[in-house]
Amino acid sequence: MSRSHTDVPDGAAEFVGEACPITEVLDHVAGKWSIGILVAAAHGPIRFTELERTVKGISRRMLTLNLRKLERDGLLTRTVHPTVPPKVEYALTPMARELHATLAELVGWAERHRPAITAARAAYDAKPAA
Repeated sequence: MSRSHTDVPDGAAEFVGEACPITEVLDHVAGKWSIGILVAAAHGPIRFTELERTVKGISRRMLTLNLRKLERDGLLTRTVHPTVPPKVEYALTPMARELHATLAELVGWAERHRPAITAARAAYDAKPAA
């Protein structure tokens, strides 16, 4: 490989340093369970057991870890009501509501373009191997 293909363009090193936090945030919000949790909480405050039932296939441990991660990232609020037993509810923050709107747009895009993507995959798979 020539040296020109291994050099980092001017200014790219700065972007790479900034990309790490961006990648980290995207990994959090686009994780396997995070989207389901955010969608479930979009309809208003929701309790842990409701989330557990709504997000199919998630274990209690994974739900707990993801709730903590989303709360730490400022996407969920956790409210503990002083009752016996304690009642805990999770709700989206304004930042997460904005994210939910973006996710809804992405889902709409995927639905609109599903036939074209399916056709492109079929055409690609039909090509002889190079």
